[in-house]
Amino acid sequence: MPLYKTIKSSKHTTAIVWKIEESLETLYQGITLTDNSIRRIQNMRSEIHQKGYLSVRHLLKSLGYEDADLFYTDDGKPHLKDGKHISITHSFIFSGIIISDYEAGIDIEMNREKIIKIAPKFVADEFNFLEEENLIEQLTIIWGAKESLYKIHPDGGLLFKYHLPIEPFKLSDGQTRGWIKKDKFFEVYSIYFEQLENFTLVYAI
Repeated sequence: MPLYKTIKSSKHTTAIVWKIEESLETLYQGITLTDNSIRRIQNMRSEIHQKGYLSVRHLLKSLGYEDADLFYTDDGKPHLKDGKHISITHSFIFSGIIISDYEAGIDIEMNREKIIKIAPKFVADEFNFLEEENLIEQLTIIWGAKESLYKIHPDGGLLFKYHLPIEPFKLSDGQTRGWIKKDKFFEVYSIYFEQLENFTLVYAI
C-alpha cells in the first residue's frame, strides 16, 4: 500500500499522504466500512472520487482509526469521535489527512496553469510579493493555504480574497502564516507547504 509521506510536525499533529496507485478492488481490501460509507461510495459517479474516499480510510487505519471513528456534521466538516481535529483532502492521485490536538486544515492541489487566470478571484495583497518565476506554484500555495484555513473556520461564509490573508513567503521557506479575519474572528495560523511531484501540499495549524 503506497503510504507516500508522513509528516510528524510535533507530538500533537500528524499529516499523512497516500498516492493512489491501486485498483478500486484492491482499495476495498483491508478496511471495514460503515453502511453509510458504502452507500456514499456507490452514489459517486467518478472512480477517482471513489478511490480518494477509500484511500482516506486506509490513511485513517494507518493512524489507528476505523471508518466508524469518523463522522460528519451538517456543515460537511469531518470529526473524530475521540475529539481530535481532522481535515481531509483529495486531488487526483493523492489524498491526505491531518490529525491534531489543535485546529488544523489540509489541502493538496495539482499545479495547473489555469490558476493564473483565476488568481484575481482569491488573491488580494498577496500579489505584492509574488514573483514571475514559479508563479503557478506560488499561487497554488496561496490557494491551498486559504482552502486549509477555510476548512478550519467554524462558521463558513468566508471570502478567500478578503477574509484569509497570507503573509509573504518564498518557495524555499516551506512555511508562512495565514489569518482568518472575519467579523470578531481574528486568528493567525502556521502554514506549511511543499511540492509532491506536480502537486502542492499545504496544511495549516
